[in-house]
Amino acid sequence: MYSIGEVSEKFQLPISTLRYYDKEGLLPNLKRSESGIRQFDEQVLEAIRVIECLKKSGTSINDIKDFMLWCEQGPSTYDKRLSLFEKQKKHVENEIKELEKTLNMIEFKCWYYNEAVKNGDEAFAERIPEILPSEIEESYVKAHH
Repeated sequence: MYSIGEVSEKFQLPISTLRYYDKEGLLPNLKRSESGIRQFDEQVLEAIRVIECLKKSGTSINDIKDFMLWCEQGPSTYDKRLSLFEKQKKHVENEIKELEKTLNMIEFKCWYYNEAVKNGDEAFAERIPEILPSEIEESYVKAHH
């Protein structure tokens, strides 16, 4: 069993967030001691891992609540749970593509400004993309398409 402070540290989450999850019913298997202190077991830690995954993937708190409810309802909700994760997978894949495009632009601009610093001006820009080194040309193309 883990205390709320230990779980807070383990997941780098404020204690207030863990209390909020409990209050909102996102941790239905959370046990309490006789004096009312929250006690987190491995099952609850796994629920927090899933909640954090869903949050990071852009899932709303309401949808996370639905998911947790579906988990309590058992096998009849497998299709709903699968659908939620498939939707979030697609969302994350799209975010990754956008971040890759952003990274490509940053790589190109790093090269560009290194050249500007080296040359003392931006006259070279008129010859882009012909003068680009192959690895930067790839970034340039990916950033501009």
